[in-house]
Amino acid sequence: MGANRHNSSELPTFTLTGLPGLETSQHWVFLLLAALYTVSIVGNALILFIIKEEQSLHQPMYYFLSLLSVNDLGMSFSTLPTVLATFCFHLRKITFDSCMAQMFFIHLFSFMESGILLVMSFDRYVAICNPLRYATVLTDARVVHMGLSVIIRSFCMVFPLPFLLKRLPFCRTNVLSHAYCLHPDLIRHPCGDITINNIFGLFIVISTFGMDSVLILLSYMFILRSVLAIASWEGRVKPLNTCVLHMCAVLIFYVPMVGVSMAARYGKHAPAHVHTLMSLIYPFVPPMLNPVIYSIKTKEIHQKLSRMLVGSKF
Repeated sequence: MGANRHNSSELPTFTLTGLPGLETSQHWVFLLLAALYTVSIVGNALILFIIKEEQSLHQPMYYFLSLLSVNDLGMSFSTLPTVLATFCFHLRKITFDSCMAQMFFIHLFSFMESGILLVMSFDRYVAICNPLRYATVLTDARVVHMGLSVIIRSFCMVFPLPFLLKRLPFCRTNVLSHAYCLHPDLIRHPCGDITINNIFGLFIVISTFGMDSVLILLSYMFILRSVLAIASWEGRVKPLNTCVLHMCAVLIFYVPMVGVSMAARYGKHAPAHVHTLMSLIYPFVPPMLNPVIYSIKTKEIHQKLSRMLVGSKF
């Protein structure tokens, strides 16, 4: 334990990791990541602008999509500073407080995205299973309350994490697995008892990601039962088409998130490229793909975006 031990009065610094084996190509890697950031930031900003400008899109489904876009922007800006420093300027040291702040925001936006996907599934459930009550169930006031509930729940879940880590002594080489700070990665480095951290981490994962995924699955079971009760094939396909975008958003969020969590907890002896792949997918793919999918597949957004692009040529 000796010389490298740290306590709360001497907070450690952490070393971020780029892409092992690609040290000589870091600038090219950054160009790739910069392209992903550009698509994510510009795409989500366009989604927000289009929904704001188009009166026909001022309805619950698109309000929730706006919240998803704001959340994706938050995720992108949370990882951008350290990714930029690591891959472009080769600055890999990060202070304890900066790391805790970044971890807080990354996990905050992750929990928020899970909650947003849940309320979006509820929106699809009401629209398909109780279409006549849609306007009375999802009023503007209720949409605001649902959005605030998602934000408050996520904040309450994530808020204790930095304090639970700060109380622990760090006495190992604090080299992180990614170019950003994640709780599953950070709890591998303290030399003190991390039982409370593990229990609390498991609790918030089960009570948010676990519960949200189960409720999303239940909502789609009810949707499927309602759709199968429709006699005509055309009548079945139309409501299911409205769920495709949401199902894509659910998959591109939960699959990388589960992959990162499993790799961090059980992949200590996994090849370096496994952690590298996970580190690229988790923070970059969902914020990038969500605006692309919704821009292409949502008729109103696609038409407005096409008019904007055509108009910009003249």
